[in-house]
Amino acid sequence: MTQLGLPEDIHACLFDLDGVVTKTAVVHAAAWKEMFDAFLRERDGADFRPFDASDYDEYVDGRPRADGVRTFLASRGIDLPDGDPDDPPGAQTVHGLGNRKNELVLEKIRTDGVEAYDGTLRYLEAVRAHGLSTAIVSSSANCRDVLRSISAEHFFDVRIDGVVAAERKLPGKPHPDTFLAAAEDLGVAPAEAAVFEDALAGMDAGRAGRFGYVVGVDRVGQTDALYTHGADVVVKDLAELGDTE
Repeated sequence: MTQLGLPEDIHACLFDLDGVVTKTAVVHAAAWKEMFDAFLRERDGADFRPFDASDYDEYVDGRPRADGVRTFLASRGIDLPDGDPDDPPGAQTVHGLGNRKNELVLEKIRTDGVEAYDGTLRYLEAVRAHGLSTAIVSSSANCRDVLRSISAEHFFDVRIDGVVAAERKLPGKPHPDTFLAAAEDLGVAPAEAAVFEDALAGMDAGRAGRFGYVVGVDRVGQTDALYTHGADVVVKDLAELGDTE
């Protein structure tokens, strides 16, 4: 599959959603910042230190929502009770803060819509034309709705998202379990599958799962970090991998 920029023994492609297929990573980052800054400002007062881009990359990006809340709060030495998944947005619990973040994301998507990366859509068409199987692997519980909004659901044979992961009790990235489940559902071994990710946690998952090829997608200038976390190759757009004309 050199015309796709992949090793010959790759038979399936596993794609992250936000930042790889859709331009929603920036929307998520803005929602996380708005939510955490409000929480930290109220909690810390004059000692307030804002949530920044490095916090997003290191502690939140690619992780399931509750894990992102826990991981970032731990980095600041803050311990909150988990609460319940249906806690009201903004409740002083892990789930409450996560639900506030999700509320903000949905507001931003409703206001601004969702855009797909054209290079990724062309690459998906090429992958399908070459007979490779495909899966979308996302921590988002809104994955199906987002794919439908860009008319891209038909590109994927399998969907492993936040809803499916919760049903199957699969730990999220940086654990490899969601990607491994996608490969299993497609009937391929991890060594026969390529992972496409923009998040450092996704790189870690690809490396931990011993996948055949890990493609890092650098949308924000973190090429070196993507390689450090396990990428075999890093591109700024999937169209660079070839055969997308």
